[in-house]
Amino acid sequence: MSEIRRVRRIVTGKNAIDGAGVRLVRVIGNRDTAEFDPFLLLDAFDSRDPQDYIKGFPWHPHRGIETITYLVRGVIEHGDSLGNRGSILDGDCQWMTAGSGIIHQEMPKASERLLGVQIWLNLPAMNKMADPQYGDIKSEDVGLVNDGATTVRIIAGEYKGVRGAFEGNYVKATYLDVEVVAGGEWSLDCERDATVFIYILQGKGYFDQEDMETIAEKHAVLFDGGDKFWVRAGNEGIRFLLLSGRPLKEPIAWGGPIVMNTAEELELAFRELRENTFVKKTGAG
Repeated sequence: MSEIRRVRRIVTGKNAIDGAGVRLVRVIGNRDTAEFDPFLLLDAFDSRDPQDYIKGFPWHPHRGIETITYLVRGVIEHGDSLGNRGSILDGDCQWMTAGSGIIHQEMPKASERLLGVQIWLNLPAMNKMADPQYGDIKSEDVGLVNDGATTVRIIAGEYKGVRGAFEGNYVKATYLDVEVVAGGEWSLDCERDATVFIYILQGKGYFDQEDMETIAEKHAVLFDGGDKFWVRAGNEGIRFLLLSGRPLKEPIAWGGPIVMNTAEELELAFRELRENTFVKKTGAG
């Protein structure tokens, strides 16, 4: 018999300002790495006021991680040291492997609503210095399964035989965007040893058949072990992002936009930034 995962922790997050002055909610961060491993960070943004975000995230470095930006609504222009340029639009996703080092910028543009999240996915120690890569995921390439009561967009991983639009080379994460109609139920088989959490974009739902406590939008929910995830939507329906991945269980040394395994590796990264030797690969990604 399947063991349904129970709620372990509910996270509200904290208002923060990042980049050149972008207002966002830092839902998980460096204090949460042990519980959410291999996921490091989740920043959520939802605003109808362009003054909250148009200052953007000018050129800045990353090393040792993958950054995954999923945009439900809005426009973000981007560029990087590999020579990639473009725009992230409604339903698009940017999956960037920083690896050995990349410099990039993300500049949201004024729109009716900016709604989305950025997630940082850790890289294993053996892959921290891998070549940087850029993954451009267009909305039309995202797999879709709709059974009438539930709509599942498969960004990464697999659901009901449909492969995701992207597969990471280092951590095989599952990333689903799930909508369930009011009162509907949905479940997903999970790897027992994987970390599983969700971020609720809209609505509310129940995630524990014994407790039946409702959890509303703008919260992350981390689950205990088990081989099945279950949800029942509230009376407004629910839309949430589900993420799953096997924990790396490796030491973490985190300094701003760089996440390595040791303090010495961090020191080297920042020294290379000062000496202009940080980026190891340029040209088309």
